Formats: sequence, C-alpha cells, structure tokens
Amino acid sequence: MKVFLIGLPGSGKSTIGHALASRLNMDFVDLDHEIEAREAMPVPEIFSSKGEDYFRQLEAALLREWSHSEKSFVMSTGGGAPCFFEGIKVINQHGVSIFLDETSDVIIDRLAPNKDRPLLLSDNVVDMRAKLEKLRSARLFYYAQATVTVSSPTVAKVVESVTPFVN
Repeated sequence: MKVFLIGLPGSGKSTIGHALASRLNMDFVDLDHEIEAREAMPVPEIFSSKGEDYFRQLEAALLREWSHSEKSFVMSTGGGAPCFFEGIKVINQHGVSIFLDETSDVIIDRLAPNKDRPLLLSDNVVDMRAKLEKLRSARLFYYAQATVTVSSPTVAKVVESVTPFVN
C-alpha cells in the first residue's frame, strides 16, 4: 500500500506523515528529502541554481520512480508534486492520496518567517499570506482530486481517514 500526503507547504505533510507511517508500521518517505539526496543540495539551492522547471522535472521523475516501486510507504510529497507532469494522476493510480487541507492562518504561524520555502519566501506576513492564497488557488484543482480530504488535519483524523483503505 502507498499513501501520499498532499497539500500546501506547511500543511503538516512531513509531521503527520512520520506519525502515520509509524502507526501503520510502514516506511516514511519525504519526497523533498529524496530530491535533496539525489542532487546533494537543499531544495532552495536547487531552485536558485537550477530553476523551478528543473526541480519540477526531477520531482516528477522521483515521484514516478517511488510510485512504481513494490514498496509500501507513506510519502510526504512536495506541495507542487501533484500539480505538475500529471503528478496527481500518478499518485491516484498507485495509492491513496490524502489532501491535508490546513488553514492559511495555521500555515503562516508555522512558516513565518521561513527561508526554506522558495515559493513563499517573504519577511512580511501580509505578503506571505497573499503568496499562500495565490498558491492555494492555483493548486486546489489538483488537491481536490485526492482520494480523501482532511480539513484541519491531525494525526488522529488522518489515521481515521486512511483506515478504510488499509483493511
């Protein structure tokens, strides 16, 4: 079984993913960490030195690679992974997708100020909120195709939402 957590940056994909994988006794995979390991540099550096297009192509290639593996896992995808190169289609063909639909206020509290999120980079909370809302608006079409949506996600809510697919 493969479980893919999707959602905006800061929605809790990595934190909830670790806990969910532990509860399901599955491996946890962070797609951004896989990209960083492959490139031997952090995501913000990949964005700045090689560009977003390069990053998205690598992200899509690794998503496909993991999706086609025989392994069971819980994956925290990057926020854009479902939105480029038919990522949501790949995800839904190979596993259960869970959209962690967190509020902008919670995400901003988690991320501000944060230099590790290239698409939300800002020292100004008002500017960060505008960027976050624009990103959400652009990506919601893809996130809405998830198998399950969990609003204001907690580990307990996500475990409950995935249980029907595990049994």
